[in-house]
Amino acid sequence: MYLIKLFLFIVPVVIASRIDQDYSSFDFISPEPKSRFAMLDDVKLLANGLLQLGHGLKDFVQKTKGQINDIFQKLNIFDQSFWDLSQQTNEIKEEEQELRRTTSKLQVKNEEVKNMSLEINSKLESLLEEKILLQQKVRYLEEQLTNLIKTQPEIQEHPEVTSLKTFVEQQDNSIKDLLHTVEEQYRQLNQQHSQIQEIENQLRRTGVQESTENSLPSKSRAPRTTPSLHLNETKNVEHDDIPVDCTTIYNKGEHTSGIYSIKPSNSQVFNVYCDVKSGSSWTLIQHRIDGSQNFNETWENYKYGFGNLDGEFWLGLEKIYSIAKQSDYILRIELEDWENTKHYVEYSFHMGNYETNYMLHLTEITGNVPNALPEHKDLMFSTWDHKAKGHFNCPESFSGGWWWHDVCGENNLNGKYNKPRAKTKLERRGISWKSQNGKLYSIKSTKMLIHPADSESAE
Repeated sequence: MYLIKLFLFIVPVVIASRIDQDYSSFDFISPEPKSRFAMLDDVKLLANGLLQLGHGLKDFVQKTKGQINDIFQKLNIFDQSFWDLSQQTNEIKEEEQELRRTTSKLQVKNEEVKNMSLEINSKLESLLEEKILLQQKVRYLEEQLTNLIKTQPEIQEHPEVTSLKTFVEQQDNSIKDLLHTVEEQYRQLNQQHSQIQEIENQLRRTGVQESTENSLPSKSRAPRTTPSLHLNETKNVEHDDIPVDCTTIYNKGEHTSGIYSIKPSNSQVFNVYCDVKSGSSWTLIQHRIDGSQNFNETWENYKYGFGNLDGEFWLGLEKIYSIAKQSDYILRIELEDWENTKHYVEYSFHMGNYETNYMLHLTEITGNVPNALPEHKDLMFSTWDHKAKGHFNCPESFSGGWWWHDVCGENNLNGKYNKPRAKTKLERRGISWKSQNGKLYSIKSTKMLIHPADSESAE
């Protein structure tokens, strides 16, 4: 650009000088050789300017050509990126269609399982009624036989009576076997129902994540919530033979860890995970293993429970209270740190109802890890949307619902799941256990279990 401006400045000067020379020729007559030399100088000057202008234009063209090449390269990169994104979008759409088809199949199977469960329930009720009738008949026959033996002790038992007793016993044993088979099938159906519901929840979460990725980012005040454990509840049907907790199930002969149905006194029937340990079975009320379940939940979900009984879950404050109010219970907390070292501590405890914010009162019994929870104090349960009166904003500062005292502590087993980072401090607002002597344990997995106090401890 500078050369162009120079050329534009030189050309008018040369032309003006040439015009002046033409006008001066009218005033006087100059020699012929001098005018010719002046024109040659002007031509040389003009030629030099044009040459410099040409070089400048050449450099400008080279630079412009290089810039155009760079633009073409960037356009090629953009085209390739757009093509890759198109391919990924097509793959995501295909996966979405496949997930929708899978969801439809699972819904059909779920309906089939529900229908089968209703049929089994009806058969079970009819069998129970038949069993009651047969038991009444057996009692009547036993009374008749007892009276007959008392009145005629020396007379031998009639063969028909003996055969009748044998037949009744065989029928009773057959009914017991059938009831056991039906209960086992019912338990398996409940497990399948839970698995199907978990797959549906995963598919639902996948759809939510896809819609979130396609929307604009926005700030949200409240944390996300997940469906509560309503899938493990059943109808409030009166069954006197349903166990009240996992210890009762163990005493009836079920010595395998797994999901079972219980019915505490004055409560509905719901499913729990029974953890068999050292000759007894504990009712699992909380489990954390990998951070797959969000525990920064609402008060409503903490009240009724959330998660998957086969993985990470919170059983629910109302269900825990319905079990613990039946008698004196022990609370056992099992911890595993990131060095795979296992710890435990056990407390005798009393738990209040909804009106007391499920107040917890602890007294330590035993353990191999220093105590961290306050003893002989009333601990109130709070969440980010339900704070006990007179308490700090502990759930907002430390995440998750927990039993707090007058200050926010660092022993929240329902906090955010944080994996350790190399060469950095421990995350004090995650799952941690800080003893009263100041030692801090970073926790990888947790279990909270309850058990009647009149049975032996697991350790």
